[in-house]
Amino acid sequence: MSFAADAGLARPRVAFALSRHAGTAVARNRVRRRLRALFREHADDLAPGRYLVGTRGAVSAVTYRRARAELARLLEMAGAFPRTKSTPK
Repeated sequence: MSFAADAGLARPRVAFALSRHAGTAVARNRVRRRLRALFREHADDLAPGRYLVGTRGAVSAVTYRRARAELARLLEMAGAFPRTKSTPK
């Protein structure tokens, strides 16, 4: 996954790159729908910017729960969650 911050955007822009190794067109479209749903879960927490998500192998066999955990991990690694300032005590 690639992330490029862009404060000029009002909301995150997401694109998906799935190879034919991910399965038939029907399977790839199912994966895209699943990924869009996962991104919607994080939409309010994501930094404005451009996101490119690529997949490998038989991604259609991955469960929703595992995909959710993996996406959260990748977003964290990419720095897509803006840091909140801690309030002084």
